[in-house]
Amino acid sequence: MNRIQAKLEEDKKLLSIYFSAGFPEVNDTVEIIKRLEKSGVDMIEIGLPFSDPLADGPTIQASSTKALQNGMNTALLFKQLKDIRKEVSIPLILMGYFNPMLQYGVEAFCEQCHEIGIDGFIIPDLPAQVYHEEYKAIFDRYGLLNIFLITPQTSNDRIQYMDSISEGFIYMVSSASTTGAQSGFGHTQQDYFKRIADLNLKNPQIVGFGISNKETFVQATTHAKGAIIGSAFIKYIDAQGIDKIDEFVGNILN
Repeated sequence: MNRIQAKLEEDKKLLSIYFSAGFPEVNDTVEIIKRLEKSGVDMIEIGLPFSDPLADGPTIQASSTKALQNGMNTALLFKQLKDIRKEVSIPLILMGYFNPMLQYGVEAFCEQCHEIGIDGFIIPDLPAQVYHEEYKAIFDRYGLLNIFLITPQTSNDRIQYMDSISEGFIYMVSSASTTGAQSGFGHTQQDYFKRIADLNLKNPQIVGFGISNKETFVQATTHAKGAIIGSAFIKYIDAQGIDKIDEFVGNILN
């Protein structure tokens, strides 16, 4: 069983944290991952910086740009992560756009991720059908899960199709806008969370975009299995550095 699947079976609401690899400093990646696991985070999404991000809000875009300026790239990230499984055991997901993967070679990329101990990918610009027809067999060969994003605008038919070809969780974007922290969720968002819950999908849902504190974490996980925090965490480590990560996580979980 994949580490993501094992984690999803735990009887608790899951907290996943996203950060851009190579931010704030190029060599912070491993230390951030270790500190996040130690502080009680359930899963980590490591952002592979890309120069033209589609779904990212200003905070994540800025951290991605800084990471690229710091010299972060696919080969360097793989080098940094090569011994990560000697130090952490929670699921690690790479989030990035399809182009860097394509340039590296999809099979070579998957093989490298398998060797490192990456558990899955979130690739916002890889259409579900293309993945299913052209790449799923490769991902499966290396034990890697592909996590799909859905938005309030995604039709039920399409959601059910994605659910049918998934073996991990469904990433629920809480609004169709780009990422960023919000103060709370209105009725529209809550109705959307409930609509998805009522579809009784086989894969659990984890909510991302707009979660920044304990209140939004609790709201987002009323109907969902977990929530993902990105922008708020990036702002925090940008301001506080990486030494106080446990305080950030503690404020959400405790």
